[in-house]
Amino acid sequence: MATETFENNPGDKSASTTDSPVGSPRVALIFRRDAAPDSEIVDALEKELISQGFSVWIDRNTLFGVQWAQEVEQQIRTAHAVVPILSNASARSEMVAFEIENAHESAQRQQGRPKLIPIRVGTVDPLPEPLAGILDPLKTLDWTSAEDQPALFTKLVSALKNVAAPAEPVRVVPGKGLRLVPRSSKPVRVVLGAPKPTSPRGHLPLEPIGGAVPLNSEFYITRPVDTELRNAVNRYDSIILVKGGRQIGKTSLLARGLQTARERGAKVALTDFQKFNDVNLENVSNFYLSLAESLADQMELSTMPGDVWDERRGPNINFERFIRREVLTKLNAPLVWGLDEVDRLFLCPYGSEVFGLFRSWHNERALDPSGPWAGLTLAIAYATEAHLFITDMNQSPFNIGTRLILEDFSKAHVTELNKRYSDPLKDETEIDRFVNLVGGHPFLVRRGLHELTTGNMDLSKLEQEADRDEGIFGDHLRRILVLLAKDHALTDVLRGLLQGSPCPTPESFYRLRSGGVILGSSQSDAQLRCQVYATFLKRHLL
Repeated sequence: MATETFENNPGDKSASTTDSPVGSPRVALIFRRDAAPDSEIVDALEKELISQGFSVWIDRNTLFGVQWAQEVEQQIRTAHAVVPILSNASARSEMVAFEIENAHESAQRQQGRPKLIPIRVGTVDPLPEPLAGILDPLKTLDWTSAEDQPALFTKLVSALKNVAAPAEPVRVVPGKGLRLVPRSSKPVRVVLGAPKPTSPRGHLPLEPIGGAVPLNSEFYITRPVDTELRNAVNRYDSIILVKGGRQIGKTSLLARGLQTARERGAKVALTDFQKFNDVNLENVSNFYLSLAESLADQMELSTMPGDVWDERRGPNINFERFIRREVLTKLNAPLVWGLDEVDRLFLCPYGSEVFGLFRSWHNERALDPSGPWAGLTLAIAYATEAHLFITDMNQSPFNIGTRLILEDFSKAHVTELNKRYSDPLKDETEIDRFVNLVGGHPFLVRRGLHELTTGNMDLSKLEQEADRDEGIFGDHLRRILVLLAKDHALTDVLRGLLQGSPCPTPESFYRLRSGGVILGSSQSDAQLRCQVYATFLKRHLL
């Protein structure tokens, strides 16, 4: 998820892992511990930065727990700069990705601090989302070999000397040529062929685990909600809501719904709010300009929003006028617009205003079926309960339209995916043991089957190591601790759940569920999402 739903409460700071000058600019170096040469580069950078007068924080702690998680969250949030070391290995690390997301979100609330200065190690493959959206627009430093170190040190020190003061907000003045969203390359559009077989035809090549599942992946598992989304897209419903907790497959599902629209001849766009930075979200006018730019680029329009924006009109009128005049009336085809990670708007002061505008388009379409809004479908993916943030639900799109709920895998889904991985789980008994361990959690299921298939471990070893701090799921589990460290009250609620008590309030239940930590339909039947979570969190919270 790229956007997390827990509140941001400062944690208690534990001892730093390095000695640093007091009062100097603070730099956090983040990396994957077991990757080479990442750790060697971090050691060299630490030595150089301290010699230059910087205060350096590196997470080398081996004792994980709530205090550790609080320190990670606080050190990143309060740093002047965060320097991620990005190799192919670290780019796939869930903990590294979370630390980068944490820095990115903190910068948006704190006038650009901490500043992200990524260092790419060797030849790095295209970054997965959400890292690509955060880091690709930034200037990066490169390390290829030890010979690059002197030049790298010089460039990094120079960049760091300019980050001590927080950036002043920049007032955006709309005008011809204005661009708040960097122009992106035209996406590759993979057209799906015939439906996938229900069982694999021979051994399938493995794929990297994490992020959205590619459209042409043989490892994508179709659930009943896929059919519901396809039907809604075929009807060109006005608003389609795709809701589900973290790492349950919302983005992968949304991508397939958009592909259905393409195959029907509709125009398709996808805007991921996780890619918006502090300038894009600073106020409602900037947000609308950024949203309109994202759409104009993908539709390859000759007119950009800044060319026709008039500050004498209100932001809502400018945005609506652009969508109606420059997009819908000129496309000559229905438009299906996917909006991903919409949760980010819930915490923006203007979020209700934006959602109210979306609701008004739905109403106008109902009143005038032949008008321009009849050609627009909004497919909105989110995790958080909207009613926790939107006070007037009569001005919300979240209680209308087609509502789809994405659930974890069933045992039948796990059995089917096991076949596609060439049956590393040999029989029904082993499948039951595996499901008992990871439940239907899509990420844990795929990661576990991937490890079993590659021969790195058998099921017994997986069961032994699954909940360990540095085990197969260690990155994933430590991330949950850091999330909980942001909110002491929610951590106490989870402690109660682990001891058999129900969630005390609907809000705490919904927030833990949307964060992907628990399952259940109500406070009274809340339970940990899987056995791995329960065992790991009991060890660290009780």
